Amino acid sequence: MSVFRLEPFRDPARELERLMSLAAGGTRAPLGMPLDLYRGDDGSYHVEADLPGVDPDSIEVVVDSGALTIQAERTPAYGQSEQVIVAERSQGSFARQLSLGEGVDSENLTADYAGGVLHVTIPASPRSQPRRVEITHTTSAAGTISGSTVEQGDAPAPSAGGAD
Repeated sequence: MSVFRLEPFRDPARELERLMSLAAGGTRAPLGMPLDLYRGDDGSYHVEADLPGVDPDSIEVVVDSGALTIQAERTPAYGQSEQVIVAERSQGSFARQLSLGEGVDSENLTADYAGGVLHVTIPASPRSQPRRVEITHTTSAAGTISGSTVEQGDAPAPSAGGAD
């Protein structure tokens, strides 16, 4: 039995990579971990990575030096002794790395894996949250000048060491 699929709008570079991996190993090489990244109303960032069929124990989320790294592995259900007719699902190890930048609280990330989707929440740093700055008002309209006062009609006192 032979299965051939023609997809005229497929990316040629990706198709070449797939064909090379088929020739080298007999199965399709992992093409990546598709993900969505969005910012919530509260300022936190959310990463949703598609990882269907991945063993939850193989998923690793690491924050190091301002980078978020997600790693996972999917192993095939068939063994080497079995004849593979079609292998279109990505197999092997997957990794994605995202630069966190400034304004995030990398100490308080949370991750949840359900329904084949890994959801990572990256809270915004309290320092980066927009805040209203209170403006204080002074009641004094004039500034204070140091020195002596002179009553009207009096002559100013002579200065020490001054000439007459």
